Amino acid sequence: MKKYILAIDAGTTSSRAILFDKLGNQVSISQFEFTQIFPKESWVEHNPNEIWETQLKAIKEVVIKSKINVEEIDSIGITNQRETTVVWNKHTGEPVYNAIVWQDRRTASFCDLLKENGHEKIFNEKTGLVLDAYFSGTKIKWILDQNEKNKISAQSGDLLFGTIDTWLIWNLTNKKHHVTDCTNASRTLLYNIHELKWDKELISILDIPFNLLPKVLDSSQRVGNIDSSILGTEIPICGIAGDQQAALFGQMCLEPGDAKNTYGTGCFCMMNTGTKAVKSKNKMLTTIGWKINGQINYALEGSVFIAGALIQWLRDQLQIISNASEIESLAKTVKDSGGVTFISALSGLGAPYWNPTATGSIMGITRGTKKGHIARASLEAIALRSMEIINEMEKDSGTKFKNLKVDGGASNNDLLMQIQSNLLQSRVVRPKLTETTALGVAFFSGLASGFWSSIDELKSIWEVDKEFLPENDDSCREIIENWNKRIRNT
Repeated sequence: MKKYILAIDAGTTSSRAILFDKLGNQVSISQFEFTQIFPKESWVEHNPNEIWETQLKAIKEVVIKSKINVEEIDSIGITNQRETTVVWNKHTGEPVYNAIVWQDRRTASFCDLLKENGHEKIFNEKTGLVLDAYFSGTKIKWILDQNEKNKISAQSGDLLFGTIDTWLIWNLTNKKHHVTDCTNASRTLLYNIHELKWDKELISILDIPFNLLPKVLDSSQRVGNIDSSILGTEIPICGIAGDQQAALFGQMCLEPGDAKNTYGTGCFCMMNTGTKAVKSKNKMLTTIGWKINGQINYALEGSVFIAGALIQWLRDQLQIISNASEIESLAKTVKDSGGVTFISALSGLGAPYWNPTATGSIMGITRGTKKGHIARASLEAIALRSMEIINEMEKDSGTKFKNLKVDGGASNNDLLMQIQSNLLQSRVVRPKLTETTALGVAFFSGLASGFWSSIDELKSIWEVDKEFLPENDDSCREIIENWNKRIRNT
């Protein structure tokens, strides 16, 4: 009898494998970090082979730790850091360059050139995205342009492109399947989200050979089997989704207007817009939420590039905390931020500003400023950037939402969640399981395999851990006013 779904969660800093049971409970988890490579200012890379090796290690370990029989695993779902780009030789399996990470800004000037040449509108209309270095398309071009050999190999069909899901599936299936799903494809600047296909005009503008691109599948669909050499038996892969779309589904944000915010390395807020692709007038992204049984579901998204990474910076660079978990207790040593505002633009600013050259700053410091004030201002910065995005989404969708569902590591910070509720003046809801990214892709996989019978069955699994209700906090107005005034100078 099949008892478990294996979720592969290929994140920005680590490779994880999580086993879920029929009730959506986390049975076992394994996680291995991999190296962050910073060759130049604003460049961020990963070693694709290290990602594969750590992911393979996590898959094997999670089964050993759980002490289950591998024959009890029904299927596998794969979720991933979406825009991170790998190009590899299909014969040798070797990458031609390191993976260029979604945070990387090296193609910002090329994106500016595309705008100058009048291409911004067509990319936005067809993909729902803005022309920004964040997305995969310009990263592919940069890799191919590094030497003539790459260009020739790409033209002759010897190279393959993939986001991390594609790279892992290709390796897991022993080179049998070069595929992705529509959520990951929709983040490349190459996929027409209305016609649901790779767009030849956009591909031509970026001068990328069509044969480089993977086949695009539904988010919930049988893909193929992992090779028996990995776990001793073949297991079907039945779910693929970008991490934020997986989290949207894992949070059961199934109706138009339902919204979630994931507090990870960055913050990623998504709002379900149903079967309609809502064009943003406020620099949000229009993207694909998922596709099940051929039925497409769209979403609006806004990205905060720096969230949990801000806490890491306080730990590693300023060293005012020794562990990320200390930030809440330090912030609680003061009643407020003491007029301090932390503009968290350590990697430029994402939505709604899309300013790749913006830099961070800490303003409002006086001789009375303590570590606690900076800690609290850091939490406020995460919540304020999320608030900005949610406000713009409400304008675009014409929907005033009452609840914000939250997940990700930093959502376990009660003070941050309360600040978020106060600033939004709405209810913030945290589920019992905050690993909703992995749970979401497990749901996709289990639906395709028949492990779960319907979405209604999935609804019954989802449970609330804690709700945060807005407090009458007079300081919120001052915090927002200071933020709006100070961010204009960024």
